[in-house]
Amino acid sequence: MLAVTPGVRIGILGDFNTEFPSHHATNASLQHAARKLKLTVESEWIPTPSLTSGDVVKKLESFDGLWASPGSPYKNFDGMLRGIEFARRRDWPFLATCGGFQYTLIECARNLAGIADADSAENNSGSKNIVIYPVACAVPDRASGAPRLSGMVPEIRLRPGSFLQSFYGKDKQVVSEEFFCNFEVNPEFEWTIMEAGFPVSARGTKGEIRAIESPAHKFFIATLFQPQLASTEKKPHPVVVAFVQAAADWGRKKFDDSVLE
Repeated sequence: MLAVTPGVRIGILGDFNTEFPSHHATNASLQHAARKLKLTVESEWIPTPSLTSGDVVKKLESFDGLWASPGSPYKNFDGMLRGIEFARRRDWPFLATCGGFQYTLIECARNLAGIADADSAENNSGSKNIVIYPVACAVPDRASGAPRLSGMVPEIRLRPGSFLQSFYGKDKQVVSEEFFCNFEVNPEFEWTIMEAGFPVSARGTKGEIRAIESPAHKFFIATLFQPQLASTEKKPHPVVVAFVQAAADWGRKKFDDSVLE
């Protein structure tokens, strides 16, 4: 009897909140991508407290891709970092958006650059190394009570030749994306991030870091914007589609290797 290749399993690092539209959009965007790719995708939220105890490696190995979700501050700071560290160290297909992007930079600063107290200003930790700090320039005409950087931002500049640009299409140089955040990268740490092996792949109009990637990984993309908010059934977001495809490819390889053992 022939073995049947299982569906794609995506683990979402974060604390699901029914009141967060972005969390529902994350689930929906994965299904948009699945239908476009004609794949079966199962997604599961992994609460951050669960990543601090038990056999975390075994738990995360059961997924084909990991998505660090929006939702900062998370219920467990260390749990979120541990999930991100697994993806980076083990080269698991990885996508991070909004808060997930912010914590990806903190994880890299701590564990690759050796900045033990790297942190976000949101945590009010008193750290001398605030990698993620308040948004410097608020978006004009944003909704009342909305974060300083929110809504559709029309000019996100993609780095030519980057993986990120290839997902949008080789002719794309500027894209519009949805944001919903009050914090961004402290530019004082830009070289720290790049020297750790994560070049900037998208910037704002004033050079602000809006996405990073790793050329050394199967798929490792982190964006301050939230591609899931722009994804629709008729037009799945290209970044989410690329992530699901990478996870499917990795899942297939893992399956094939297990059959041969």
